[in-house]
Amino acid sequence: MTMINNYTLMESIPEGFLYLYIFLFIINLIAFLCMFIDKRRAVLHRWRISEATLILLALFGGSLGVLFGMIAFHHKTKKLRFVFGIPFIILIQFLLICYGRALI
Repeated sequence: MTMINNYTLMESIPEGFLYLYIFLFIINLIAFLCMFIDKRRAVLHRWRISEATLILLALFGGSLGVLFGMIAFHHKTKKLRFVFGIPFIILIQFLLICYGRALI
């Protein structure tokens, strides 16, 4: 493990935040995969993942996964609720993180 100021990377992350980072990684991976699956099903004219499900994934922490899925798969890029909504959700989440860190 890389040394940073005589501490390992894992020692520098408080335990509660480690679980948060793991959760955010997993939810963003799920959101990204949902965007891939929904795009694939759209091309094949099959049953789709609802927009509400994709928005909920973004609200619960998967906003970057949805955004990267939009960019990577050119999916939902004409839907205004995704084009403006997902960056807005990211902004709100960023502000909440900044405010939360200020409280610690």
